[in-house]
Amino acid sequence: MRIPLLALAVMLLLQSACSTRHEVQMAPVEVKPIHITIDVNVRVQKDLEDFFGDIDKADQNLNPSK
Repeated sequence: MRIPLLALAVMLLLQSACSTRHEVQMAPVEVKPIHITIDVNVRVQKDLEDFFGDIDKADQNLNPSK
């Protein structure tokens, strides 16, 4: 009668030794805005001046009175 009780006690002890407990904490994620400034106006302006400058030169060659 003692052996089954002892075996039961040993099984309960081993079962409690095999169980683990984990705690995971999640820190709040902070999202910050990203500011990006791209200055493309100078390049576009230069390209437009070159494009229309060629048209103006061609127009002056065709109509020298202007």
